[in-house]
Amino acid sequence: MKSFFAAAAVACLPLVACTTQDAAPIAAINAQSEAETAAITAMLEAQDAAWNRGDIDGFMDGYWKSPELRFASGGKVTRGWDETNARYHNTYGGPETMGTLVTDDYEIVLLGPDAAVAHGRWKLTGREGTPWGLYTLVLRKMGGTWKIVSDTTTSAG
Repeated sequence: MKSFFAAAAVACLPLVACTTQDAAPIAAINAQSEAETAAITAMLEAQDAAWNRGDIDGFMDGYWKSPELRFASGGKVTRGWDETNARYHNTYGGPETMGTLVTDDYEIVLLGPDAAVAHGRWKLTGREGTPWGLYTLVLRKMGGTWKIVSDTTTSAG
């Protein structure tokens, strides 16, 4: 949210002056921003819930079901929804070996009415070494639903 307000303030800089009549449109933009940020957060939380049920396919509902999906992790880029889904299944197996996913530290930046970037932290408990790391997601709103079109996930531990 802090990033959005900073962006709104910067947007006023080229103007001669930001008057009080600008407040109503900015308030409307802020309300829309809050709604979109909440929708993206809900999608990310639904992914966590699916993962924690052992449902990789449900987790993948957050991703754009397209051959153009981009997933980068471990120094390798995987292209396509089917290929990314297969990668998750091959890497994590089933419910008994997936661990419990916790994501937090969300930082969501709206780039427009149908584009956003989300940053966050992930951790898998119940897996050897409790791996964790960071991610950067590029999202697009398609058919009224936010989908991940590009995922870059790093592992720190």
